[in-house]
Amino acid sequence: MTAPRPDSSERSLQRDDSLEPTGAATIDVPDDLIIPPKPPLPPLAVSEPEPEPAPDVETEPEPEPEPEPEPETEPEPDAPVATVTEQDAFGALWTDTREGDVDAAVPALVVEHLRKGFGATTAVADLSWEIAPGTFYGIVGPNGAGKTTTLSMIAGLLRADAGTIRIHGVDIRAHEREAKRLIGVLPDRLRTFDRLTGRQLLAYAGLLRGLRGEVVDERVAALARALDLTDALGRVVSDYSAGMTKKVMLAAAMIHAPRLLVLDEPFEALDPVSAGVILDILRAYTAHGGTVVLSSHGMDLIERVCDRVAILAAGQLLAEGTVVEVRGESTLAERFVEIVGAGGEAEGLEWLHTFSG
Repeated sequence: MTAPRPDSSERSLQRDDSLEPTGAATIDVPDDLIIPPKPPLPPLAVSEPEPEPAPDVETEPEPEPEPEPEPETEPEPDAPVATVTEQDAFGALWTDTREGDVDAAVPALVVEHLRKGFGATTAVADLSWEIAPGTFYGIVGPNGAGKTTTLSMIAGLLRADAGTIRIHGVDIRAHEREAKRLIGVLPDRLRTFDRLTGRQLLAYAGLLRGLRGEVVDERVAALARALDLTDALGRVVSDYSAGMTKKVMLAAAMIHAPRLLVLDEPFEALDPVSAGVILDILRAYTAHGGTVVLSSHGMDLIERVCDRVAILAAGQLLAEGTVVEVRGESTLAERFVEIVGAGGEAEGLEWLHTFSG
């Protein structure tokens, strides 16, 4: 008879002594495979809340000490009250022509043996004279007498064939730039930058003469007021009338306060009011030591405003001196006709009285 077989539960509880390890087993691990322990994390920093700023405490400002009253001064007795007129303010522009700046011993203009020809035509033949500072000098003559040619050579716009021109002692041929600084020119043929406005043209003329910007602005304003151009300064010169163009060109000639003004027909196309204003300006200019040399066909005007006069014909100087000396016992116009001649004849024009059509 066989012994009974234990069931599965019993078999599982039995220990197999054959599987017991006989000794502790050891495993060799290389050093490079050993992972070192991680260092402990630092403790978290806890930021303490910033203290709230203390509220501003309003403090009353300390009262400023009251200034001590200044002792009252009584006005000087009989103090004259200064009044400035428009002409006085305009005359103050002539900084380079004030009395004392000009040497009266040196002539403002010297012309010696001046000659100029155009081909076979002699425009100026052996012309000589001199003008003292502060003189209002007029040149008259018939058409083609050489007036414009003479003034153009004096102003340096035309080179003479022979002769000498000196402006306040400066030879215009040897020192042209220095001499031209002393001259303001109003030419007969008004060629200018007429696409500029009046203000731009005057500013350009002033800056070209080396004036500072603030001086240019001051003088442009004074010239515009004196010549009644203030409302026209913003318009281009090509839109000006003939008289307004003449006035803005005259202003450009005067803006740098020259010692000598050379004006060719300055009153042509001007109304009587404008002509009168310009005459007043030129009188103030000569009173401050400036010199004016102008040409004109207006004998009455020359006789009325000029100190001295020269009569030219065919490029020659026929008469020169004070107005009283040149005209003698007659008027300047009568003396002019007497010296120059009566001109052309009116005979042979009977056909003009027949009227066509």
